[in-house]
Amino acid sequence: MLKRGLIFIHALVLLTFVQVKAQEKGGVTVTKDSLITQLQNFRAAMGINPVESKTTSVPSKPVVRSAATRIKVRGFRVQIFAGASRNQAFSEQTRFRNMYKDIDTYITYDEPNYRVKVGDFRSRSEANAFMRELRQYFSNVFVFSENVFVYQ
Repeated sequence: MLKRGLIFIHALVLLTFVQVKAQEKGGVTVTKDSLITQLQNFRAAMGINPVESKTTSVPSKPVVRSAATRIKVRGFRVQIFAGASRNQAFSEQTRFRNMYKDIDTYITYDEPNYRVKVGDFRSRSEANAFMRELRQYFSNVFVFSENVFVYQ
């Protein structure tokens, strides 16, 4: 009985708090209330199998950079180095550029540390997938949310 009640509450919360908004260019933005995550964590703690979430990606047309407009949006980057050595930061940047010539790199300095971040990802899932790929080449790899440059 408890299990049915939790499933009903879960479905009710999903229907109540998930808002889907269609954007001008045919894209879809899904906004999820934080209560959904809390409910999913509660279900996992109770040993109830959570509803499997399926990620669907729509293939996008490749952007021709020479004909596109570069804009700044909130997105994600992968940090591949953080440390006090300026030389090591530039060395890691060069090593990355030799491996991935088509991905932009950024070095910032916040006293006393240099940080090397790579990529301009619109979604966290893209950044996480790239982070998993980079873990075999770099240590202490993390995803950060910040303003990124994208072409449209």
